[in-house]
Amino acid sequence: MNKKIPLSWLQLTRERTRLAVALAGIAFADILMFMQLGFRDALYYSNVRFHSSLQGDIVLINSQSSAVLAMRSFSQRRLYKALELPTVESVHPIYLDYTTWKNPITGRPRSILIFGMNPETNLLNLPGVQENLEKLKLPDVVLFDRSSRVEYGPIAADFDQGKTVTAEVRRRRTRVVGLFTLGASFGADGNLITSDVNFLRIFNTRQKGLIDIGLIKLKPGANVNAVAEDLKKYIPKEINVLTKQEFIDFERNYWASSTAIGFIFTLGTIMGFIVGTVIVYQILYTEVSDHLAEYATLKAIGYTHNYLLKVILQEAFLLAVLGYFPGIFFSLFMYQSAREATLLPVFMSFDRATTVLILTIIMCFVSGAIAVRKLRSADPADIF
Repeated sequence: MNKKIPLSWLQLTRERTRLAVALAGIAFADILMFMQLGFRDALYYSNVRFHSSLQGDIVLINSQSSAVLAMRSFSQRRLYKALELPTVESVHPIYLDYTTWKNPITGRPRSILIFGMNPETNLLNLPGVQENLEKLKLPDVVLFDRSSRVEYGPIAADFDQGKTVTAEVRRRRTRVVGLFTLGASFGADGNLITSDVNFLRIFNTRQKGLIDIGLIKLKPGANVNAVAEDLKKYIPKEINVLTKQEFIDFERNYWASSTAIGFIFTLGTIMGFIVGTVIVYQILYTEVSDHLAEYATLKAIGYTHNYLLKVILQEAFLLAVLGYFPGIFFSLFMYQSAREATLLPVFMSFDRATTVLILTIIMCFVSGAIAVRKLRSADPADIF
């Protein structure tokens, strides 16, 4: 045995075909975990981009609201009541609802999410909003999300070419006067922004003053959490008072716990872990079985069971590391393909890369610990 090369490495590389199959199996398990975690995080992130973009400190919503796709209206008088607190600088009502957008080319209708707000103040930290606020003061105009899905039509491309773009929004002829960037989510494939006046023109059955979100900006130096607690005592209980971060967590928790989607992606990650564990176990078990006589010989000349256990665990670690790299590289390619196909924010993060690496090492160690039990049957007396 070459003392400069670890026994575990020599064992693995002796059967190169078996090694290649093992690495392919581990890479497959890693890809499965990467994709499930990537889609899960894209689900959470895409559905809170609007929440994160709000330029305010405290949010008021109806206590019966469960998420953006299931908002309940409340009277804006509840929002304006917050102005009585000396720490509140300004309040801003926001309307939102789903309606139909008719593709101007094909005529096919598709659901779209529309936000209505006073154009005097920019409430959203999104590219393209600030410079187009003045245009929203015109009647029957909207801003179109350039990151919406292609099924809405070539709106962004036509607008960038200087063409006049019009479409039917809830059977009302509407003109696109600008573009902004928010992005598709699991709740909405496309988005529009308009003024509160235009919003009520589109939703002509909605009662003025019944808003969906109340945004509160505090004076500089005010303690957000303390003001939120004061508002909870000051505003009726049918209104939820949330800090901006609590509003983000509110939406995230809905998708994580109140829908099957978050559970499905988590279950997919667990299944990937189990598949990888089984694959590595089969490889290591076969490796031990094929070299049982050699292990028995090592025991006969004085090597302990713990030493042989370390050899198997070293093999497991090497398999984990070697199988991880093709898994992460192929996952990067899959992420790019998924982004282009779905327009969802499927990106690799350092935390996810580290998490999957740790899961891969644990997966291989568990397999090695199970497979090493076969070593107990390696009795030198059976060999000699």
